[in-house]
Amino acid sequence: QNMLEELLIHKPDDPIQYMINHLKQNNDDAPRICVLGPPASGKTTVALWLCKRLDAIHISQETLLFKETLALTKEAKAYKERKEKIPNALWANLIQERLSNVDCIKQGWILEGFPENQEQAWMLQSSGIIPRHVVMLYAPDTVLIERNSGKRLDPLTGEVYHTTFDWPSDLLVQQRLVIPEDLSEEETSKKLLEYHRNFPEVFQIYQKVLKSINADQPSMDVLSQVLTYVQTRHRSAAPFTPRILFCGPPGSGKSLQAALIAQKYGVVNICCGQLLKEAIADKTKLGELVKPYVDNGYPAPDNLVLKILTERLNALDCMTNGWVLYGFPRDIEQGEEMQKSHIIPN
Repeated sequence: QNMLEELLIHKPDDPIQYMINHLKQNNDDAPRICVLGPPASGKTTVALWLCKRLDAIHISQETLLFKETLALTKEAKAYKERKEKIPNALWANLIQERLSNVDCIKQGWILEGFPENQEQAWMLQSSGIIPRHVVMLYAPDTVLIERNSGKRLDPLTGEVYHTTFDWPSDLLVQQRLVIPEDLSEEETSKKLLEYHRNFPEVFQIYQKVLKSINADQPSMDVLSQVLTYVQTRHRSAAPFTPRILFCGPPGSGKSLQAALIAQKYGVVNICCGQLLKEAIADKTKLGELVKPYVDNGYPAPDNLVLKILTERLNALDCMTNGWVLYGFPRDIEQGEEMQKSHIIPN
């Protein structure tokens, strides 16, 4: 699905080579996350924490201007020094340049506080930058204004602290904390007004991959909800063939659950023990080899069981409708052999 998206966006001259390169990168599971929200909602805290947990690259307007040496950084800084607004197109190009670096391709990225409006979101999309997850933090304006007044910044790490809610225990960190610019209540109110004006349009663009999370609760609760969301996979509309495996001790209800799932979803119900009995009853070559073991009460050798199982799972009904299997594997060696035989449940 990702490969098809990339093909449609980039329209390469040589699509076959493009697909080969995409598969070589092996980065379909790398995080591509946007963390959005009003001022003082905790975007930086969430983004930095996610980067540590997911080993991804943190990207924000600050990191692009002050920590990166990109071709367009100088031009963007010139706007900043003249106290002029940096054009949306320049931001989009800066982000595109940074995300095309090998670390972002391999490890994935967390983009903090961008896009801020509909135009920026469209520019990202037209550059082929499409997040898989968008986290939208929210809290009452009164809470955000109060929070903003106690905000402190560590210039060394970029981490954000708070005089009341999140004061660092390390004395060295305490000493180097600075008050960020534009902290007045008036400035915060102005930014909140602009955010509320632009927010509905951004929400509209990303609604299928967006989750709103209340930032007015203990930070660990916020972080835990964010992590749970970004680790989910969105449902794909592509055809899907279920390959289900039930494990559990005797009497735990594997056969009943398998029968119910087979009945509900129309997948093929396969019990390994029953499969061996059928092979013996049908007097197949493999059945004849398994018969002496079953007759004498011994477990059949794994290699024979796997051959019977592979043959059954490769039958047309299993390949078309999918399957639910129980009774095998019973130990780690059987599980490993199953994988080697390319019987991989999804």
